Amino acid sequence: MEGKKEEARYTSVSLPTPLFEKIKERIEGTGFTSVSSYVVYVLREVLSKEAEEKSEPFTREDEERVKDRLRALGYLD
Repeated sequence: MEGKKEEARYTSVSLPTPLFEKIKERIEGTGFTSVSSYVVYVLREVLSKEAEEKSEPFTREDEERVKDRLRALGYLD
């Protein structure tokens, strides 16, 4: 398979017409060339943030427990 580029694969998603029209208005004057490109961008952002949130090793509660324990041991004031 040398020299062969993997071709992009796409599928279709239906949007309610009013939502499509709102998005179309929203992207006027931006760098987005189509509603599809905007929707792909937004979905990638959402999924990226979701992945970041899942990758956090500690919750705030975990962090507070560690800090309390370090204070008890004299490592933090």
